[in-house]
Amino acid sequence: MKGYVLDYINENEYKKLERALKKYNMLAFKKLTFDYYHALKNGNFVGEKISSNKKENTETYELKLPSDKMFAQIYGDIKVKYIVYKKDKIVMLDTITPTDILLEGHRSELTTYKGIMISKNNASKEMFKIDLLNMLQGDK
Repeated sequence: MKGYVLDYINENEYKKLERALKKYNMLAFKKLTFDYYHALKNGNFVGEKISSNKKENTETYELKLPSDKMFAQIYGDIKVKYIVYKKDKIVMLDTITPTDILLEGHRSELTTYKGIMISKNNASKEMFKIDLLNMLQGDK
Protein backbone atom coordinates (compact mmCIF):
# COMPACT_ATOMS: atom_id res chain seq x y z
CA MET A 1 0.00 0.00 0.00
CA LYS A 2 1.31 3.42 -0.97
CA GLY A 3 0.85 6.48 1.18
CA TYR A 4 -1.45 7.05 4.11
CA VAL A 5 -5.14 6.24 4.55
CA LEU A 6 -7.53 8.96 5.71
CA ASP A 7 -9.95 7.88 8.43
CA TYR A 8 -12.14 9.62 10.99
CA ILE A 9 -12.37 9.62 14.77
CA ASN A 10 -16.08 10.48 14.48
CA GLU A 11 -17.08 10.35 10.81
CA ASN A 12 -20.64 11.69 11.21
CA GLU A 13 -19.53 14.73 13.19
CA TYR A 14 -16.61 15.44 10.86
CA LYS A 15 -18.78 15.18 7.74
CA LYS A 16 -21.29 17.64 9.25
CA LEU A 17 -18.48 20.12 9.87
CA GLU A 18 -17.11 19.53 6.38
CA ARG A 19 -20.52 20.13 4.73
CA ALA A 20 -21.00 23.35 6.71
CA LEU A 21 -17.52 24.47 5.69
CA LYS A 22 -18.41 23.79 2.06
CA LYS A 23 -21.58 25.84 2.37
CA TYR A 24 -20.18 28.84 4.24
CA ASN A 25 -16.50 28.98 3.26
CA MET A 26 -15.90 27.47 -0.16
CA LEU A 27 -12.27 28.66 -0.36
CA ALA A 28 -11.30 26.75 2.80
CA PHE A 29 -13.26 23.69 1.66
CA LYS A 30 -11.61 23.60 -1.78
CA LYS A 31 -8.14 24.03 -0.31
CA LEU A 32 -8.81 21.24 2.19
CA THR A 33 -10.35 18.85 -0.33
CA PHE A 34 -8.08 19.35 -3.32
CA ASP A 35 -4.73 20.27 -1.74
CA TYR A 36 -4.44 19.21 1.87
CA TYR A 37 -6.17 15.80 1.74
CA HIS A 38 -3.96 14.88 -1.21
CA ALA A 39 -0.85 16.02 0.68
CA LEU A 40 -1.86 14.00 3.76
CA LYS A 41 -2.38 10.86 1.68
CA ASN A 42 1.13 11.29 0.29
CA GLY A 43 2.65 11.59 3.77
CA ASN A 44 3.21 15.35 3.61
CA PHE A 45 1.89 16.45 7.01
CA VAL A 46 0.93 20.08 6.59
CA GLY A 47 0.16 22.40 9.46
CA GLU A 48 1.65 22.86 12.88
CA LYS A 49 2.70 19.84 14.94
CA ILE A 50 1.11 20.36 18.36
CA SER A 51 2.05 17.12 20.10
CA SER A 52 3.64 13.71 19.66
CA ASN A 53 3.39 10.45 21.53
CA LYS A 54 6.57 8.36 21.27
CA LYS A 55 4.97 5.36 22.98
CA GLU A 56 2.12 5.05 20.46
CA ASN A 57 4.20 6.56 17.61
CA THR A 58 1.61 9.25 16.85
CA GLU A 59 1.78 12.93 16.03
CA THR A 60 -1.04 15.47 16.30
CA TYR A 61 -1.23 18.37 13.86
CA GLU A 62 -3.35 21.47 13.50
CA LEU A 63 -3.80 22.86 9.99
CA LYS A 64 -4.99 26.45 9.50
CA LEU A 65 -7.28 26.86 6.50
CA PRO A 66 -7.59 30.08 4.51
CA SER A 67 -10.57 32.21 5.48
CA ASP A 68 -11.87 35.73 5.46
CA LYS A 69 -9.99 38.04 7.84
CA MET A 70 -13.23 39.31 9.38
CA PHE A 71 -14.49 35.74 9.98
CA ALA A 72 -11.21 34.89 11.71
CA GLN A 73 -11.49 37.94 13.96
CA ILE A 74 -15.06 37.06 14.99
CA TYR A 75 -14.86 33.26 15.39
CA GLY A 76 -11.17 32.44 15.21
CA ASP A 77 -9.17 30.66 12.53
CA ILE A 78 -10.59 27.67 10.71
CA LYS A 79 -8.40 24.74 11.69
CA VAL A 80 -8.40 21.02 11.01
CA LYS A 81 -7.00 18.81 13.75
CA TYR A 82 -5.67 15.39 12.75
CA ILE A 83 -3.58 12.59 14.24
CA VAL A 84 -0.98 10.63 12.30
CA TYR A 85 -0.38 6.98 13.20
CA LYS A 86 2.99 6.44 11.53
CA LYS A 87 3.28 2.70 12.16
CA ASP A 88 -0.15 1.95 10.66
CA LYS A 89 0.11 4.67 7.98
CA ILE A 90 -3.25 6.18 8.99
CA VAL A 91 -4.26 9.83 9.24
CA MET A 92 -7.22 10.19 11.63
CA LEU A 93 -9.19 13.36 10.93
CA ASP A 94 -10.43 14.67 14.28
CA THR A 95 -12.31 17.95 13.99
CA ILE A 96 -12.72 21.27 12.21
CA THR A 97 -12.88 24.40 14.37
CA PRO A 98 -14.76 26.66 15.13
CA THR A 99 -17.18 23.80 15.67
CA ASP A 100 -20.00 25.81 17.28
CA ILE A 101 -20.76 28.06 14.32
CA LEU A 102 -20.19 25.27 11.78
CA LEU A 103 -22.53 22.85 13.57
CA GLU A 104 -25.15 25.56 13.93
CA GLY A 105 -24.78 26.24 10.21
CA HIS A 106 -25.29 22.55 9.54
CA ARG A 107 -28.47 22.38 11.66
CA SER A 108 -30.16 25.47 10.26
CA GLU A 109 -29.61 28.20 7.71
CA LEU A 110 -27.46 31.01 9.09
CA THR A 111 -28.05 34.63 8.21
CA THR A 112 -25.30 37.02 7.22
CA TYR A 113 -24.51 40.52 8.31
CA LYS A 114 -22.19 42.57 6.10
CA GLY A 115 -21.01 39.37 4.42
CA ILE A 116 -20.21 37.45 7.63
CA MET A 117 -22.38 34.61 8.85
CA ILE A 118 -23.89 35.10 12.28
CA SER A 119 -25.43 32.63 14.69
CA LYS A 120 -29.01 32.93 15.81
CA ASN A 121 -28.06 32.60 19.49
CA ASN A 122 -25.52 35.44 19.60
CA ALA A 123 -26.66 37.60 16.69
CA SER A 124 -26.54 40.98 18.44
CA LYS A 125 -23.12 40.28 20.00
CA GLU A 126 -21.65 39.18 16.66
CA MET A 127 -23.18 42.13 14.77
CA PHE A 128 -21.64 44.45 17.39
CA LYS A 129 -18.22 42.82 16.83
CA ILE A 130 -18.56 43.19 13.06
CA ASP A 131 -19.57 46.86 13.36
CA LEU A 132 -16.74 47.53 15.80
CA LEU A 133 -14.14 45.89 13.56
CA ASN A 134 -15.44 47.79 10.54
CA MET A 135 -15.29 51.04 12.49
CA LEU A 136 -11.71 50.34 13.60
CA GLN A 137 -10.71 49.62 10.01
CA GLY A 138 -12.27 52.88 8.81
CA ASP A 139 -15.06 51.22 6.78
CA LYS A 140 -18.57 52.57 7.01
